[in-house]
Amino acid sequence: MEIISVINYKGGVGKTTVTANIAGELAFRGKKVLLVDMDAQASLTFSFFSPKYWLDNIKDEKTIKKWFDQVAEGKEPDSLNTLILRPKSVNDIVKNNGGVLDIISSHLGLINVDLDLATLLGGANLDRIKQNYVKVYGRLREAIRNVAKDKYDIVLIDCPPNFNIVTKNAIVASDKILIPAKPDYLSTLGIDYLKGSLDQLVREFNEFIIDKSKIINPEIMGIVFTMITIRSQSPISAQKQFIAQVSRGDLPVFKNYFRDNKTLFSSAPLNRYPVALQRQTSEPYATIVNEIEAVTTEFIEKIEGL
Repeated sequence: MEIISVINYKGGVGKTTVTANIAGELAFRGKKVLLVDMDAQASLTFSFFSPKYWLDNIKDEKTIKKWFDQVAEGKEPDSLNTLILRPKSVNDIVKNNGGVLDIISSHLGLINVDLDLATLLGGANLDRIKQNYVKVYGRLREAIRNVAKDKYDIVLIDCPPNFNIVTKNAIVASDKILIPAKPDYLSTLGIDYLKGSLDQLVREFNEFIIDKSKIINPEIMGIVFTMITIRSQSPISAQKQFIAQVSRGDLPVFKNYFRDNKTLFSSAPLNRYPVALQRQTSEPYATIVNEIEAVTTEFIEKIEGL
């Protein structure tokens, strides 16, 4: 079982598109996948459920916010099992191959949870500060492992575009980090800063934790480029330059990518399942699905160390 956080400081880089489509393709191949939507925008959640269904059936009792609220109140939170949802439209497609795609929903109020969690940090002395640090940032790690270890092959966490307490919980829980990025100046600018923030979190957590058998080491599995504009079977030259520039850095870069097609990707939530599962033979569906398949194959290879 692998836990992977999907994150970029910059919003609007196709993070949810990447998460939903890789998850859909993995489930189509027979994998058992759990999605955890920790972005307060809840775009991943609304990729599988209508806003009305969310309001009527999910909002009050079935979101990750409820779990974090219990943590912030000093209570022993319910098992994440109680929050897991199984979207029918997706699972009707993937179940014939033995696949499963479950999700823990986000909540629009999740953006306010950080203020409540912050009250649990600090302490009267250095030892207490260290204990509270590990307890607050490591809470999700144990909860996800307890619910997923015998039930899922892969957990994908859709993180918010920041590095707050909720995001740090996701990073501490993760085995690997996936960074979606548009090949432009603003989207690639924050990658080095994100790497620095990740390194600092890992360093502090491992320094503060008493049980050294529980130190963390989340690995950046790669940067996957999104919203690629194709001309003559290849990315346009400006995007090629950014891809080449990032590829010369220290972080691995996926060879495959997500091309830009706002019509297909933005309309997919209306169907309640991602483009990867819209197995149409007409163009541009076929080409885009083939590219998602290639990204997912590379994703699996990176998990397996191939």
